[in-house]
Amino acid sequence: MAAHRRMRICFRPCPAAARLAAEQEVENLSGLSPNPEKDIFVVRENRTTCLMAEFAAKFIVPYDVWASNYVDLITEQADIPLSRGAEMKGKCGTNESELELSWLDQAYTLKLSFLKEGHNTSRGPEASWKLSRIQFTYDTSERTYFKDAVSPGKHTASSHRLSALVTPAGRSYECQAQQTISLVSSDHQKSVQLLLSEVRLQPFDIPADFVFSEEHKCPVDQQEQLEETLPLILGLILGLVIVVTLGIYHIHHKLTASQVQIPRDRSQYKHMG
Repeated sequence: MAAHRRMRICFRPCPAAARLAAEQEVENLSGLSPNPEKDIFVVRENRTTCLMAEFAAKFIVPYDVWASNYVDLITEQADIPLSRGAEMKGKCGTNESELELSWLDQAYTLKLSFLKEGHNTSRGPEASWKLSRIQFTYDTSERTYFKDAVSPGKHTASSHRLSALVTPAGRSYECQAQQTISLVSSDHQKSVQLLLSEVRLQPFDIPADFVFSEEHKCPVDQQEQLEETLPLILGLILGLVIVVTLGIYHIHHKLTASQVQIPRDRSQYKHMG
């Protein structure tokens, strides 16, 4: 864990701007991930971890360019990955938490909002948390991913009534499978896709510094795990049935062999005894 602390990334000026309200600090630990596409972010409050996020993210953003006749518009697509060197902000609360990431001189900004809420069930009151809002700001004048965009400028793509990554309170969310979340852009209501994978996330109730709580797997991962273990379970059951069948046959054979065979021909009775 000491290595984690040494890799803290501060904003300018440092360290004052890295500290948020209530003595909050942020750390980008993406360099610790063996996957170059996966990022790791930590928010700490009063020297204690209060939000941890690990995931790989990419945005698919449609934008307009002029056709070769300079009369018609055609739609191109920009694939924008989350940069490993992203700057970050974060804040933790009892029921609301937030993680904000920006990269390429703030040409791109991703803000994730989390909400913890209680509800009544047949088992009584229960609490859960969820990803309640996503806001992605992008600049089509940025030339790394956008080429000759018509009317270049900043746009914002947001979620609408989002309730994603729903997880029981006190647990972390885990999903290795790729998930797609659709956002609506201010650029003529275009649909922007957020692709998330290799997700491990917990915005509330972290039990110890840099330690996730027990994971709550997404349905896709649960299904894949079942598909992986089901053949093994069936194989074990089949093997058990074969062993039991052979055992019964062996016992039956021994009992049959040990019994006195009564001749069907009564003339042979005189030779018995």
